[in-house]
Amino acid sequence: MLPVDRPRRNRKSQVIRDMVQETRLTAHDFIFPLFLIEGHSQRLEVKSMPGIYRYSADTVIEEVGRCVELGIKAFAPFPSISDGLKDRLARESANMDGLYLRTVADLKRQFPDVVLMTDVAMDPYSSDGHDGVVDVDSGEILNDASLEVLGQMALAQARAGADIIGPSDMMDGRVAWIRDVLDSNAFQHVSIMSYTAKYASAFYGPFRDALDSAPKKGDKKSYQMNPANRIEALRELALDETEGADMVMIKPALSYLDIIREVKDRTHLPVTAYNVSGEYAMVKAAALNGWMDGERTMMEVLLSIKRAGADAILTYFAKEAAEVLRKG
Repeated sequence: MLPVDRPRRNRKSQVIRDMVQETRLTAHDFIFPLFLIEGHSQRLEVKSMPGIYRYSADTVIEEVGRCVELGIKAFAPFPSISDGLKDRLARESANMDGLYLRTVADLKRQFPDVVLMTDVAMDPYSSDGHDGVVDVDSGEILNDASLEVLGQMALAQARAGADIIGPSDMMDGRVAWIRDVLDSNAFQHVSIMSYTAKYASAFYGPFRDALDSAPKKGDKKSYQMNPANRIEALRELALDETEGADMVMIKPALSYLDIIREVKDRTHLPVTAYNVSGEYAMVKAAALNGWMDGERTMMEVLLSIKRAGADAILTYFAKEAAEVLRKG
């Protein structure tokens, strides 16, 4: 018997395909990560991330302006701090005159309507290269001592004009701690987007290359999650909801689409996903070698993350994808 139910009827023309399309991308879905460096008129390409640059404070203003014209309205700056400013307690992270907070304040003055999501973790400022305080004798990452530092870091970022605080450190209890610090200092309006499930992934390599923020000793497996674990992400989700997170994030995205869907199905909070540097670099490298159609692959990757349940996507593809979407 020939089939009566023929799904191909809904694929027979571009108009019909567009009409029944279930998942759509727009520039409003994207949060664009930006790398900051000291200096003037600096725009230096990250070798392991073709098309991505480190910007000085003046050139990042120009880049954000170009992105806003494309419809991108949310940005996540990350700082590259000189070794001379790093110490084991990450004191530079609360310096209002330092590169990061000064640039965040400048961006907010220039573009009051954009959303700035700042990063709360010690590794860019730490002489140890870890996200928390390292015990000098044992090498252990001290969870509760780290909360003090992270709280002051978050408060300084709120004072600089951050709209969303993004704790990426994976210390236990940090969402509640930061929420209390912010609320106690009249920053109840500042949101927290928690890195709920941040996995100890091999896909972070180009990011650490861009910021020179790799650990000096050991690894991050005692606080970042085991890539083999799924249920643990739901435990972290429950804690973040209880502690007052406004949004939750899965990082990385592409190898963790199942986790994005699990979290989306179990929370009423907005779910974001971080399409990380290694995921970006793989597509770019393959495209530059002529092994894949880079543009089509990029859009398919982003669509898959959105289809899995992400309400917003942190992605280095943001600007390029927004240009594609603008062309239709």
